[in-house]
Amino acid sequence: MELLIVISIMLILMLIAIPNMLNLRSQANETSAIQSLRAIYQSQIQYQTNYPANGFACSLQALGGDSSSAPSATNSQLLQRDLATGNKAGYTFNIVNCTKTTVNNQDMYTSYEATAVPQAVGKTGHRGFCIDISGEIKADPAGGVNCTVPLQ
Repeated sequence: MELLIVISIMLILMLIAIPNMLNLRSQANETSAIQSLRAIYQSQIQYQTNYPANGFACSLQALGGDSSSAPSATNSQLLQRDLATGNKAGYTFNIVNCTKTTVNNQDMYTSYEATAVPQAVGKTGHRGFCIDISGEIKADPAGGVNCTVPLQ
């Protein structure tokens, strides 16, 4: 009888603890996504400085790249490898809405938007995040890329 009571109490504690643990994981993923967007922003600033004729990079692959060869505009090695693949900590990252202009027969990207979307809304994260050339991170409470709520 005592063993049954102890098992019941353990089950009740587990039912309380598991949802809290899942919520902590999604909060950690959201924090990681915000920091990753800041890293993308910093990489974009460095990319624009190193390759002024190209402007900004319009792909994560151009910001990342393979370190076995010399850095270039398509392989700048400014972004860590796991983030350059577009998936990290339960979020999918992408660079979208690139604005391209042509200067002296050279295509130059003058603006961009980097997005972070949870791979499973409600499980790996609750909100989507965006950052643009202004450096301000905004959130989409629905988990998409309709980022209208500034982070505080």
